[in-house]
Amino acid sequence: MLHGSETFLVRRENELALLRAEMRMVRQICGVKLSDKVACKELKDRLGLADVVTVLQRNRLRWYGHVLRKDDSEFVKKCMDFVVEGVRPRGDQRQHGRN
Repeated sequence: MLHGSETFLVRRENELALLRAEMRMVRQICGVKLSDKVACKELKDRLGLADVVTVLQRNRLRWYGHVLRKDDSEFVKKCMDFVVEGVRPRGDQRQHGRN
């Protein structure tokens, strides 16, 4: 579920979707239905799981530390200091091939 999560952009709606998906999986693993009204925290404590958003943040920080330890000549490290020149045009992107 979090494969490659170190590098992708996560918005609030993405976090909420991850939390909902995680809880569906946790309920299925525990054999509990939503109608049983068992608290999410209790189910996570049974399995010894941390919150998926916390794990995501931990993974991203671990990746950031990995990049910081790289040599300055590495491509990934160079990308951190890259400055895009020019001005981005206002409005939607132009649709190529359409009139």
